[in-house]
Amino acid sequence: MARSRFIRDTGLTVRMTTVMFLLGALFVGLVVTLMFIVRSPALSLLIGLVGIGIAFYQWYASDSLAMRAMRAREVTAQQAPELHAMIDRLCAMADMPKPRVGVADLDLPNAFATGRSPDRAVVCVTTGILGKLTAEELEGVLAHELSHVAHRDVLVMTVASTAGIIAGMITRGAQWGGLSFGRSRDRNVVAMYFLTLLVSLVVYAISFFLTRMLSRYRELCADRSGAYLTMKPAALASALQKITGEMAAIPQRDLRATRAMNAFFIAPAISGATLRTLSSTHPSLEQRLEQLARIQAELSRPTA
Repeated sequence: MARSRFIRDTGLTVRMTTVMFLLGALFVGLVVTLMFIVRSPALSLLIGLVGIGIAFYQWYASDSLAMRAMRAREVTAQQAPELHAMIDRLCAMADMPKPRVGVADLDLPNAFATGRSPDRAVVCVTTGILGKLTAEELEGVLAHELSHVAHRDVLVMTVASTAGIIAGMITRGAQWGGLSFGRSRDRNVVAMYFLTLLVSLVVYAISFFLTRMLSRYRELCADRSGAYLTMKPAALASALQKITGEMAAIPQRDLRATRAMNAFFIAPAISGATLRTLSSTHPSLEQRLEQLARIQAELSRPTA
């Protein structure tokens, strides 16, 4: 975790370390298993190198990839003075480096943070959120996103997705290969196809749920850290209710267009009961509001 005045969360650190270790072991196990199945060290080595290359590229270019996916642009203090002033104030309160600031021209009300380090981080908001939140609510959202930067959990989430991406690529490759394997009379070839498909599907499923578990916890951690920094948990709670409520008014095609960024948004770009599913990248709105209500009660308690 970067040095800042955001509250430290040992649970988040433990979870990030555990997920990275398990996914790393899972990736190594996938390569070794494929080496055994395909009996081709060269091909297995190629898969391993491709995986490392994807992880490195995601780490190195995470900020530009996310900004491009959201069609966002970096804005200067002259272009967005109020937004910059708010982030300046929060960074001074948190005693952390100021990230770059971005704006995405989307009606979708949301915000996200990305970047491989606090020095390379970007905090981005949509034009939709700027027009719907009060100053205090927007401050709560920005404090939440700055907490992600300080805790470095955005980087962990970005790199952690690599095992699932590689497994997904192998699964698709095996499915295409199955068209020719299905016509083969060689039982060993057919068995190799099904075993490859099974292993890659298992790896994908495990990595999917590990990253979702980490994602849900890190969102609760960012809510908590941001609320303690601003000392206004009720403002963040109000912002979350407004953002979630507005999702129902966003066309489904626009929600689908930003689906890949759901794990990084302050609230997922989905509507309806999907928010409650096990595959959600975020805890339920009720969980988040309950936590913020407890913090509000704690901060309102008179000190002796």
